[in-house]
Amino acid sequence: MKTLFEEIKASIKNNYNQDRSFWRPVLPWGGVFTIKAGRKAVSCTPLYVEIRLKNTCTIDGFLMLLYVILNENENFPRELSLHFGREFVDCFLYLMDTYSFTTVKLLWIWDKMEKQQYKSEVHKASLIIDLFGNEHDNFTKNLENLMSTIQESYCSNWRCPTRVQEDQQRTININPPQEIPHGNLIRLAVDELFCSKIELCEERGCGGLREFSQRVFCHGAPPFVVLNMQHWKSEDLAYVPYYLDLSDHKYLLEGATLFNKEEHHYSAAFQIDGHWMHYDGLRNVNLILLNKPPEFLLLSSLVYIRATEK
Repeated sequence: MKTLFEEIKASIKNNYNQDRSFWRPVLPWGGVFTIKAGRKAVSCTPLYVEIRLKNTCTIDGFLMLLYVILNENENFPRELSLHFGREFVDCFLYLMDTYSFTTVKLLWIWDKMEKQQYKSEVHKASLIIDLFGNEHDNFTKNLENLMSTIQESYCSNWRCPTRVQEDQQRTININPPQEIPHGNLIRLAVDELFCSKIELCEERGCGGLREFSQRVFCHGAPPFVVLNMQHWKSEDLAYVPYYLDLSDHKYLLEGATLFNKEEHHYSAAFQIDGHWMHYDGLRNVNLILLNKPPEFLLLSSLVYIRATEK
């Protein structure tokens, strides 16, 4: 039996111009999970309880990307098991490959999210879980310590009250430059966050120079990184780099999540074997092979995978 990933790759290989869509919906928006009561609950009313999922686009695109990433490199499942747990990774892949899409969403909600991150209410015989919100709150912030980084800095003034500082971050927020320089803005912003530098110390009355070391990953270079791009304007995204150097490691562009402000809706794009696909769980035909790379004008995030060392 072929896995979902193998089915998608086969559809790319056997694609015909008149039909560029995958043969069945993948990770449809929302979901309904039916729980059958056990024998001891025969006298209960109702005998079936439903779990209804709403506004799942805040996790759908990233779950699709995570599935593709886990299949891109034979070592990635083992590496990600160190962060997510072996049982979670194995269960996630099994549920995706058996098209149990509502269950895989519940796996993420119950295993990785905190109760206060989503709304839930009981309505008649249904438990309704509403994931309306921000995808970085619902997904990226729940990646354990996968992308944790640290940067140390030292002030040249011995009297500086905070001469030695450490800046630790659990996610990678890339802020657009205050002044628009020439060149690749995204790569410049990444370098601003990761590279060593010397700046004037911001402590009041200090006057010293603060030297920042290179930012490094706390737990080694992760298999993938998510760059939070939600504060960028479309006019600053004319060029998206296909590779980045992060803490002495090369990362290659794997995909992106896109945000439609008018619909308050997230979708995703990713590439397999150099072919770009667009995923939108809200559409009936929700996985489509693209003729060319997508336009990244509605970016919410960029996702890069670590290049294989030769």
